[in-house]
Amino acid sequence: MDVDWSGHLHVKTDVYGFGVVLVEMLTGLRAIDKRRSIGQQNLIDWVKPRVTNRRKLKDMMDSRLEGKYPSRQASQLAHLAIKCLQLTPRLRPSSTEVAETLQQIQAVHIRSGEPKIPSGYQ
Repeated sequence: MDVDWSGHLHVKTDVYGFGVVLVEMLTGLRAIDKRRSIGQQNLIDWVKPRVTNRRKLKDMMDSRLEGKYPSRQASQLAHLAIKCLQLTPRLRPSSTEVAETLQQIQAVHIRSGEPKIPSGYQ
């Protein structure tokens, strides 16, 4: 669990926080927003079940991207975020594993020749 829930600091607490930031970046939304509808106020709870469905993942992506992003890498980033957001710290990847995964995603994107991410989002 995250330190906010358990009250205990864990070596993988930062990994959880990174997962939250990743989800915020993918969706363009804040992690907690009381102005959203009841089922969407907690962004993490709303996103988790949508990551495995390609259409739902596309629907949750930041609309300001206007669909101009590499969908394969967006899916990989969303899956990485979900791994980082595991409630049990030992189930989360280490920060080294997170960095390695990000490098792999970037390398595949560069080799794939998919459209570049719009300049305002780099």
